[in-house]
This record gives sequence, C-alpha cells and structure tokens, in this order.
Amino acid sequence: MDNIKYLKLLFEKYPTVSSVSREIINLTAILNLPKGTEHFMSDIHGEYEAFYHILNNCSGVIKEKVDMLYSDTISDSEREEICTIIYYPHEKLNLIKKERGISSDRYRIIINRMIKIAGILSSKYTRSKVRKAMPKDYAYIIDELLHAQKDEDDNQVLYHRKILDTIISIGADDFIVALAGLIKRLAVDRLHIVGDIFDRGADADKILDLLIEYHSLDIQWGNHDMLWMGAAAGNEACVANVVRNCIKYRTVRILESGYGISLRKLTLFAENKYRSADPMNAAMKAISVIQFKLEGQIILRRPEYEMNDRLLLDKIDTENGTVISEGKKYKLNNTDFPTIDKNSPYELTDDEKEIIDELKESFINSSRLKRHITFLFDKGSMYKCFNGNLLYHGCVPLDENGNFFGIRLFGKVFKGRAYFDVAEKIVRRAYFGNNKNIEDIDFMWYLWCGKKSPLCGRTVKCFERCFIDDKAAWEEETDPYYRFYHTEKICNMILREFDMYSPSSHIVNGHTPVLTARGEQPIRANGKLIVIDGGFCRDYHEKTGIAGYTLIYNSHGLRIKAHQPFESIENAMRENKDILSSSENVETENYRIMVKHTDNGKNIQTEINDLYDLLEVYRNGEIDV
Repeated sequence: MDNIKYLKLLFEKYPTVSSVSREIINLTAILNLPKGTEHFMSDIHGEYEAFYHILNNCSGVIKEKVDMLYSDTISDSEREEICTIIYYPHEKLNLIKKERGISSDRYRIIINRMIKIAGILSSKYTRSKVRKAMPKDYAYIIDELLHAQKDEDDNQVLYHRKILDTIISIGADDFIVALAGLIKRLAVDRLHIVGDIFDRGADADKILDLLIEYHSLDIQWGNHDMLWMGAAAGNEACVANVVRNCIKYRTVRILESGYGISLRKLTLFAENKYRSADPMNAAMKAISVIQFKLEGQIILRRPEYEMNDRLLLDKIDTENGTVISEGKKYKLNNTDFPTIDKNSPYELTDDEKEIIDELKESFINSSRLKRHITFLFDKGSMYKCFNGNLLYHGCVPLDENGNFFGIRLFGKVFKGRAYFDVAEKIVRRAYFGNNKNIEDIDFMWYLWCGKKSPLCGRTVKCFERCFIDDKAAWEEETDPYYRFYHTEKICNMILREFDMYSPSSHIVNGHTPVLTARGEQPIRANGKLIVIDGGFCRDYHEKTGIAGYTLIYNSHGLRIKAHQPFESIENAMRENKDILSSSENVETENYRIMVKHTDNGKNIQTEINDLYDLLEVYRNGEIDV
C-alpha cells in the first residue's frame, strides 16, 4: 500500500508512459558518464590570496587541460596567458588593454580557445547540467558555440563566426568573464573543505564570502572554525581565544574591519594595567590573562574534561618568578600579573568582566559574522562520508592500545562515530537551541582545545608558549591516533566504524602540517589515509617546506598536489605566474569511475528502479489515471 501511495506521487511528476520512459533513458545515460572531479582543501587559515588562486586554477586542473589541448600548437607564454585570463578574466583583460590593447582578432583567438577548453571539460556532464551551470545572460550563446557542428556548406561555421563578430563588436569582456566562470565551474564538480578556514591569516571573512557563492561544497569543521563558532554562540573563553589569536598574528583587521568588533576598551585597559612600549603587546598580555581565567572556570566546573593540568594561574609564584607545569618548575619570562588575585586566581576583575561582556555582545550581534557562522552550520559537519571517502579534520580519539577512546558526556560514554555524532548534535543545539545550555556552550570550547576532542587531539599549551621561554615546556602531548594513523589496520578499523567497507575507501585528514622538509609524506597507512594540511599558512612554509597540499579525485583516481608558495595575485596577473605544483598519484583505478559508482549514482539507480515499478503499474493498469 505504501509503495502504491509513493508511485501515485511519482505519477504526478511523470503522468505518461512516454514521460517515464524518457526519464529512465535519461537517468541511465547519466549513470554511464564519468564522475565529476572532486577538489579537497584544508587548513586554509585565512590565506585569502593563495586560497583564491588555487580555487581559480582548480589545483592545476585547468592548466593540465590547456597543456593537453595546446602544448603542440601554441607557446608556453600563450598557454600561461590563457590560464591567467581564465583565473582572473576581468583583471587580466584590463591589464592587457592597458599595456598593449586587444584587437578583434585577438579577442576571437581568446574566445575560441576558451570555448574549446569549456568543450573538453563539459564532455563528462549532460548537456542539461552544463546549460544549468552557464550564466543566464549568456547561456544560449555559449550553448550554441559549444555545440556548433560542421556541415557541407559550412553554415554552422558561418553562424559561429557571426556570433563571435557580434560579441566582439558590442564588447567581449563580459562574455569572456562569463565563459571563464563556466570553465572553473566545470573543472570541479564538488569542493570539500576539510577544516580550519579561520585564524593565523587575516582574511578568513573574504574566503567565506567566496565559499558562500560556490556552486557545490561541504565543510568539515576544524578546531579553529569551532573556536569562532563558539565565540559567535557566546562562549566567553572562545571569545578571548579568538581575540588573542588575532592580536598574536597581527590580524585584528578581521575583527575590526571584517566583523565590526572593536578592541578599544581592551587596549585602553591594557595600556593602563600592563607595562609595554607596544600597545598590542599589552593587549596580548591582558587578553591572555582573561583567557586563562575563563578557561580555568570551565575546567573547574567540567571535571569530566580531565583538564586540571591546564590550571596554571594558581601555580604562579610571582616572588620567585616561577610556575609549575605538569609537575615541573619553570622560570617565567614575566611576573607582571596585576589582575590575578592569589586567593581567587580564576576570578575576573570588574574591568575584565566589562571587557569580555562587551566583546561577547559584539561577537553575538555581528551580522556579517552571523551570516558566515550560519553558512558553516548549513554546509558543515563533524565529518563527511562521500563517494567512498571519509573526511574529517582532526582525529578519531584512541587509547594507548589503539582502541576507540570513550568520553563521558551528559552521564553517557561515547566513542568512535557515536562521539562525532553526539558532538555535532551538542554544537548545533548550543548555537540554534531555544534554551541555551551552558554545558553545551562549554563543550564548544572543549572541541577547540581538548586533548580528546576529535577536532584537536592534543594538549594546547598557550600559557607555556606565552610566559615560559624554556621550549621543553611547550611540548604538547598528542592523542595516540597520531601514532596509529600510520597503520593500515587502524585506518581500516576507523573506516569500518563509519560503515565504509570498500577496499578503495580512504580517510582524508587535515589539522597536522606535513613536514615535507623533514621527509614526512602525506600518504600514510599504505595509502588508506591522506593528510592534506601542507601549510597554507605563511608562518608554516619554512617548517613544512611547501605551501599546502590539495587532493583531486576524478574519474581516473586520486592525485595529491603539492604547492609551492604563492607570491601574489598581482604577480599572477602581471607575469602569468601560476603556483608551481607537483602531482602524485595516490590511487589509479583499473577502470574509469562513472557516475553509477558514486553516492549520487546509487540514488539515481534507486530512482530508475522506482520508475520501472511505475512503468509496470502503468502497463498493468494498477493506477486509475
């Protein structure tokens, strides 16, 4: 009976035998197209220009297509220029016109080459999908140019030429911009951001503006994303951490210009309380003390977090200039702590309370930040299972024996996938729930820096790095996951926990920069796990030896791309400088991966089966039409 009811609903969409048959033919054809290209990026950390360039060049996919089409027919410089026009069409065309002008013949060459590139990229999609991807104002024209055919009288060639003549005569720049957008959209079918859009770099807000406009993507939250999400939810410790990070990395622009969050009250307070020639150093000291007080309050009211080793303010000896961390005594580099009450070290002063209250309200009420955080919730999650791959930012917490570690939350123990699922439920409830629960909001801070947080998985030693010069105190203990994830057996155990049993399944991981300069490799556990945090952040370049890894998964298999540092968008436009990238196959399939092998293909096959059932009902007269 339920099936008949469903088929009656399906009947409303396909009311005739011919309409059902047509859709079966269409969907079956789609199943036998090559799968679209997936593009994986992680740990962007506010590096807008490098991110924007890699987004535009699709990790080198466009350059590969240009070289494939034109390596034997046009020079290296011409190929580099056409790539730059695709990446930055408006800016590059203006630059060319300013430097040497663009003739009608040159416009014609550019457009013809771009049409050919778009044609190659569109070959793995249905004509309908390509048409939907086209900018509306030029969809008809681009469709005609993409599918122009030769005939014996050259009518189509003449038709094609007249279209180009008209485009060029009325102004071709907008058309080229539209065509470049289509090429980039066809080059990547889906984008995966495996965490950490925020912090270190100054322009995470600009990155999020780009992502909001992107045609198809998902985001796996990183601990730095969770920090900002917690701040936007009103977690005071998260607010203090965000402000401290922005001051530390000299990226206060994102707070003040990006989100309208003023630091004036903090800086005035800091200048009055702390001795420093640099106002930002004083502000750093002031917000650090506020942060450690607020974190201490959470740790004291949440013993289940087992983070008492992070309670250090009560272990400061200002007379001797020392502090005890993890049972060892260290010399402090500074003993100026005028707002710490020895009897109540984790209590805020009235001034500190006023500062954090104002900052908290600013985070909660920033309309632009609210838009970005809502987007992170709409497109984001703790993990993603997609086309046979498991994506998450940090770790799956393990014990010392390599078994799933259980954490107690709300009186219950959660581990493995269940821990990820309940964590996401708590986070969503903390931000969107009608009745705000401080326990939920506290947990957002734990996800940012907890040793057993699946987004972090290490002991975060901000106090030691701030107030102790002895780097022995800086060493941060990590979850056993980071030892075991080199082991194929453990990676297979994790994949099975997330219902992924295919031999070709992989874990795609971010969070921990791959130290390529020291010989580390991103491909681990015999290819079962791939770490794609190669260090987008400029501060990491010397440490990692490169400027980021990205991953490409197309119909031929998986390829990891290692990128060299990006100079600037201006240099890319003026000198046609692309990011230098090298490519390594992770896994090459023996057969081409088609849509029928993907998650979407399985859904399409289910729809086809339902349509066959409807067809049978039509033929048997079981629905009264």
